[in-house]
Amino acid sequence: MWQAPTAAVLTGEGPRQLPGPWRLMLLGDGSPTRHLRLLTGQPVAVDLIGMTPEPLDHPDAPPEVKELTPPLLRRQVWLHCDGLPLAWAESWWNQTEADLHLRDRNQPIWRSLTEGRSELFREVDGLALVNADWLELTFGLRGPFWSRHYRFFRGGKALTVIREVFSPQLETWLGPTLRQELQRNS
Repeated sequence: MWQAPTAAVLTGEGPRQLPGPWRLMLLGDGSPTRHLRLLTGQPVAVDLIGMTPEPLDHPDAPPEVKELTPPLLRRQVWLHCDGLPLAWAESWWNQTEADLHLRDRNQPIWRSLTEGRSELFREVDGLALVNADWLELTFGLRGPFWSRHYRFFRGGKALTVIREVFSPQLETWLGPTLRQELQRNS
């Protein structure tokens, strides 16, 4: 529906109309599952939808997925706090890296990757407004929905590409966004 220019996302500029708390949530390099825990005061439950082999040329995948070494695996999850679905996420992994880093597949990725206190670097690559009936059905709210994608790097090499879509329910804690206005102006 709408996508921020990559250069603006990489520099952290994003859309100027986006309120501060949402800018931090969407463009910051912190862990979204940790942010959800801090915002709601509830633990984050990961509902694993699936982990399946994925072709390198998936048409809807972020372009950065092509930096990963095949064979690839795609993981999809819902993130819930106190039973409330607050985000949907998918990630692409080299299958060997996934086996190494995702031993507990129902654990948030940030927890899996930081258990050994290894150095990681996160780079937010994309910000968009998206809409889909299946998102509206699970979130129980109308879109559009804020989405972002980013990469984790370790040792200068892309480890995984992650895309997240956030429920408008987060406005309860972060305040309103201008998603409807951005959608009208695009």
